[in-house]
Amino acid sequence: MDSLDGVGTVVHEPDPALASSTNVAQFMTAHDIDDVDALRERSTTDLDWFWGELPEYLGLEFFEDYDAVRDDADDPQSTAWYPGAELNVAHNTVDRHASVDAGTRNHVACIWEGEDGTVRQQTYHDLHQQANRVANALAERGIGEGDTVGLYMPMVPEVQSILYGIFKIGAIAVPIFSGFGVEATATRIADAECSVVFTGDGFLRRGDRVTLMDTLNDAIERAGHVDHTIVYDRLGIPADSLSWTPRDEWWDDAVATQSPTFETHSMAASDPCMLLYSSGTTGTPKGIVHTHAGALVQPAKEIHFGFDQRPGDRFCWVSDIGWMMGPWSLIGNHAFAGTIVMYEGAPDHPAPDRFWQLIEDHGITQFGVSPTAIRALRDHGDEHVAGHDLSSLRILGSTGEPWDPESWRWFYDHVGGGDTPIINISGGTEVFGCFLMPLPTESLKPCTLGGPGLGMDIDIVDDDGTSVRDANERGYLVARSSSPSMTRRLWSGEDRYLEAYWSRFEDVWNHGDWAQMDADGDWFLHGRADDAINVAGRKVGPAEVEGALIDHDAVTQAAVVGVPDDTTGEAAIAYVILADAATPSAELRAELRDHVGDAHGKPFRPREVVFVDDLPKTQSGKLVRRAVASAYTGADVTDRSSIENPAVLDALRDAT
Repeated sequence: MDSLDGVGTVVHEPDPALASSTNVAQFMTAHDIDDVDALRERSTTDLDWFWGELPEYLGLEFFEDYDAVRDDADDPQSTAWYPGAELNVAHNTVDRHASVDAGTRNHVACIWEGEDGTVRQQTYHDLHQQANRVANALAERGIGEGDTVGLYMPMVPEVQSILYGIFKIGAIAVPIFSGFGVEATATRIADAECSVVFTGDGFLRRGDRVTLMDTLNDAIERAGHVDHTIVYDRLGIPADSLSWTPRDEWWDDAVATQSPTFETHSMAASDPCMLLYSSGTTGTPKGIVHTHAGALVQPAKEIHFGFDQRPGDRFCWVSDIGWMMGPWSLIGNHAFAGTIVMYEGAPDHPAPDRFWQLIEDHGITQFGVSPTAIRALRDHGDEHVAGHDLSSLRILGSTGEPWDPESWRWFYDHVGGGDTPIINISGGTEVFGCFLMPLPTESLKPCTLGGPGLGMDIDIVDDDGTSVRDANERGYLVARSSSPSMTRRLWSGEDRYLEAYWSRFEDVWNHGDWAQMDADGDWFLHGRADDAINVAGRKVGPAEVEGALIDHDAVTQAAVVGVPDDTTGEAAIAYVILADAATPSAELRAELRDHVGDAHGKPFRPREVVFVDDLPKTQSGKLVRRAVASAYTGADVTDRSSIENPAVLDALRDAT
C-alpha cells in the first residue's frame, strides 16, 4: 500500500447532537437508513431510487414530470436523465423565491463586498426583476433558445442576474474567467460562437484597477462572432477612456431600461444551459455542456447534504464566476433561497486577515477556499486569525487540489476552532459537482475526502481496469455509472468527449486523478495521474512530494515538477518557499532531499531544491505547475492569462 503518513488519525469527531440535526441525518431517518455507510451504499447502487427521490425531497420544481429517472439503454456514455421532464434552473433559483406568496422575496440573495470595502445587498425580489431585464435585453438583441452568451465579468452581484437571465430565455451561458488574457478569452468566444458578451469596465485587485475592455475587444477581433457587448460600470471609467466600439453598450442603457417582467421558458431536462470550459492547462480547452436538470439537481444535493444549508446561512466560496465553483455555489444555494457572500478582491489585501474579517463582518456560516490559498495565509502567521471572531462558521470547505496534513490542521484548528468539519470535495468541471465528498456527520482524518458523493458510483482501478479500492491500493479514480450532471458531450463534438473520458477503460469514466481508500474506508487523492513523475519506472504524484516538503518545519509552500533526466528518464525538481526563521543553505537543501526520501523512498528525492520567494498561482490560489516546469526548462509559457502573478516566472528562471 502507498504511504498515507500523517493522515491516519481521526482529528474531527462530530458533536452527536449537531450531527443528529443535520440535513443528511434527517434524510436517513425519513428513509429508515441506519448510518452514512448504508446511505452511501444504497445511493450509489440504487441510482434510480436516489436520483428519483431527490427532486421532490429537495423541493425542486419541474414544469413537467419525468417519464423515467434515466434512460441508459444505449450505453453509460449517453445516459439521459429525467427524460420527458421540463424545468428551468432560473425558475428554481429565482422565480419561485421572489413570488408574493413565497415569503422569501425580501430574503437576501447576495451580500457583496468589494475590495475597497463597498458592501451591497440584493434581495430575491431585486434579483428576479434584474434577471428578467437581462432576459428582455437578450431577446431584444435576437438571442433565443440554444444561443450562446458570454460572461467575461468582474465579481459583482450582476453576474447572478446575467446567469439566470440567460437561463430564463433558454440560452446557454458561457462563463469566462475575468483574469484571462486575449488568447484564452478569444479561444472560448470563438469555440462557443457567442454573439452577445457581458463584461465590465474593470475590477479592483490588490488596490489596483484592472480593466477588461481592452482585453475583451482584442479577443473579439481575433474570435469574431460577437455583435453586442454589454458593459457594467464597476469603476466609473468613462467610455472615451476605454477601447469603446460600436458594438459596446452600457448596462444602464441596455439592461436597466428593460421591463422587469419576463415569462421563464420551459426547457427539456436535457437542454443545455451552460458551457463551462476546462482550464486549458494542456491542449485546447474543452467546452463542457451542462443541462438544466443536471446543473440544478447536483449542486442542490451537495449544498443540502454536504454543506448542510439551512435558513439564515451565509455561504461564501472564494471563486470567480468563470470557474465551476462560481455557478455551482450560486445555483446550489439559491435553489433553497439561501444567501451568498461574494467577495471581489485578493485574499491578503490590504492585510492578510481580509478573509477572516469578511467572515466576522458578515457572519459567514460556510466558507470554502483552495488549499494553496490557505498555505499562503498560514505563512503570514497565526496572529492574523487570532484577533477575529469566527464563531459563525459551521462548516469549512475546500477543493481544487490535494492538501498537506499541516495546512489542513492549521485550517481546522485556527480558522475552524478545532471543531468545524472541513468538507474537502473533489469532482470537476465535467461533472459540475463532486465524485468525493465527506458528510458533516462523519469523523475526519487530515486531508480526507470522506467517501463517494451520494449517488456517485465511483471506484479505484489499476492499469488494467481492475478495482483495487478494497485492497487499499492507489489507482485511477473512475465512475462506473453516469450521474445527472455528468456531461454527455463536449461542444466540439462527441468524438473528443468519448476519447477524453471513456476510452481508457471500457464503459468506465476515467477522471484522471489518483485516489486511494485506506483500511478504515476513508478516501484520499494523490493529484492528477497525468501529472505523475515517473522516476525509473516508479511513479509519484507531485502533490505527494510537496506534502513531504511542507511537512518540514523550514518549508511553508512547495511546487514539484518532473523534468527530463538522462539516467532515470524523469526527475523531480522542487521549488520551496521557506519560513521566516529558515535560511537557505546547501545543508538545508540536502536535508530537504533526505526528508522526501524518508517519506517516499530515495528514488523520489528531488534532483534539485530551489529556494524562491513566490510561486505562480491562479486568482483563486491554485498552484500552476505547468508554469513552474516551463520556467525550469526555459520553455515559453504560451498562456499566462490564468496566472495572477506572471512576473514570478522570471524570478523562477533566475533562481535556477
